[in-house]
Amino acid sequence: FQMDTTPESYLDLFPLDAIVYLTPDSENVLEDISPDKVYVLGGLVDESIHKELTLQRAREQSLQTARLPIREYMVKAPNSRNYHSETLAINQVFDILCTYYETRNWPVALKAGVSSGKGYVLREAAQP
Repeated sequence: FQMDTTPESYLDLFPLDAIVYLTPDSENVLEDISPDKVYVLGGLVDESIHKELTLQRAREQSLQTARLPIREYMVKAPNSRNYHSETLAINQVFDILCTYYETRNWPVALKAGVSSGKGYVLREAAQP
């Protein structure tokens, strides 16, 4: 992966049809990473206050959306707080995407990037 920073908006730098806005609220599952696409990591400061804000932002900008395949490869693990969240920190999403790009293996990438504190574990069938 290459990461550059710029004060310019991604909307001004890339064609709309090349942008995929990653948000845990998308109905579309990210199945693979394409070198022809630009992936925008939707970020929030507090997930409890702004439900679906990243999805709403992407829709307002007419962008494709996708979510990581957490539900497809992971299951909710019992925990004392009964807490389960698919909302990840930007660095976790970036690490998952980097690991997937290197391995082309979602279970390996998700296991490496989704902390146990999120309340999810790999499905038995998805164990690497």
